[in-house]
Amino acid sequence: MATLSCPRCHQLIDSQAITCPHCRITLKAFGHPGIPLHRAVGNDYLCETCVYHQDDSCNFPKRPYAQDCTLYQNWQESQLELERQTNKSWLQRNQGLVLLIAILFVCLLISLTT
Repeated sequence: MATLSCPRCHQLIDSQAITCPHCRITLKAFGHPGIPLHRAVGNDYLCETCVYHQDDSCNFPKRPYAQDCTLYQNWQESQLELERQTNKSWLQRNQGLVLLIAILFVCLLISLTT
């Protein structure tokens, strides 16, 4: 059973819990364990760091003052994921070149040791 910390009371709870058994805060949207409910920390608003707010495609009624949202995606995390995918796809596109350089490096090491 995976556990996580409640955002309000900081007690350990089941990761699939719909509400916190200690403070009764709603943890999952619409009472469904598969829909996470993202919450802002303190008095901040989620919209300030959300991808959908940045590209003006959000239609959430509480925008731009939403402190909880089901669609929230942090734009900084999205940028990191995009960079990771770019690096991964570069390696996939250039597998032959990387393999050739590795073989040449091994050949160079063998020739230097003999």
